[in-house]
Amino acid sequence: MSFQLIDDLQASQRLGEELVSVDRIGLDCEAAGFHRYSDRLCLLQLSTDRYTYVIDPLAVDPAPILRDTLTDPAVTVVMHGADFDIRLIHRDLGLRVHGLVDTQVVAALLGESALGLAPLLEAYLDVSLSKKYQRADWAKRPLPDDMLQYAAADTSHLLALADILHERLAAMGREAWAEEEFRALEDVRFEQDESDPVTRVKGARDLDLRELAALREALDWRDAIARERDRAPFRVAGDRTLITTATERPRSLNELAGIRGMNPSLARSSGRDLLDRFRRVEELEPGDLQPYPRRPGNGRSRPPPEVEERLERLKGLRNDRAVDLGMDRGTLLSNAVLAEIAWAAPDDREELRRVQGIKAWQVEAMGDALLVLDLDGTPA
Repeated sequence: MSFQLIDDLQASQRLGEELVSVDRIGLDCEAAGFHRYSDRLCLLQLSTDRYTYVIDPLAVDPAPILRDTLTDPAVTVVMHGADFDIRLIHRDLGLRVHGLVDTQVVAALLGESALGLAPLLEAYLDVSLSKKYQRADWAKRPLPDDMLQYAAADTSHLLALADILHERLAAMGREAWAEEEFRALEDVRFEQDESDPVTRVKGARDLDLRELAALREALDWRDAIARERDRAPFRVAGDRTLITTATERPRSLNELAGIRGMNPSLARSSGRDLLDRFRRVEELEPGDLQPYPRRPGNGRSRPPPEVEERLERLKGLRNDRAVDLGMDRGTLLSNAVLAEIAWAAPDDREELRRVQGIKAWQVEAMGDALLVLDLDGTPA
């Protein structure tokens, strides 16, 4: 596959000159979060109707050459599953994407059962993507040519796929639905996760207060090591291993090294700090132990029976309509939005449009079926 590697100032300037005259690009990103401590942006793949480029942001700053293209609403930026990449571009390049077209969103609105790029390219263009480097370390340098070839393939057929999907979308009269989803995605921004780290560990909710305190210390211990070694935290020690460690709270390096899943070498080289942390946890007074955080709420108590009944009826209506549209029920309306509708009990479309999380296309697609008068059996 032919592509141009952009890894120095001269090459980036040539790309900038090329981008001045384009009205659409295909774009993808590769990050390092599976291997490295930081999920920093490590590669950008960009295709025009003529060429494919692979940009190395660790060698050259791509922000100046991409700013006008990505921020101009008149330039179409085709991506696939853009949510994470938009956050990455915002955080690492300080750029906001406009003119977005997300082929994964289009596929979902078309009712495709397989939404990944590989099955869509296979189905529509008879193109097979390799899976060889799905979990590659994109931060390593130099990148071998076959890895660069693999990366380039992600965008080299993206514009052709977008054309085919758009034609189908237009035939089904769902272009406005997609536009609303695209514009909502453009507003996505990177936000630092400030939540209690135990909420990101499966099974932590079941721990008692002292075990939770020990888990917080174990997570902080792992994070410090991962940062120092530039390794993804789960590659230092898995979450399940840390939960076992927090519940057993070993008192010696040998006991720590014997924990299932714990790397004995890590335990003996860095475990003394963790044992000291556990000792301090044992000394905490009961009043100093922090519970598992409550989920952010909307101030509501358990829904009354009439709201629960309304929600079940709404799910049935949503499910029936999804079948009619040939669309996944979650794509049509999530259960979370249905719950908001059940609480709000709107009796006209204006009230329905004000329900938190609902989009105009969903109101159009569902018609009056979501109105409380319909639910009560009275014509809306």
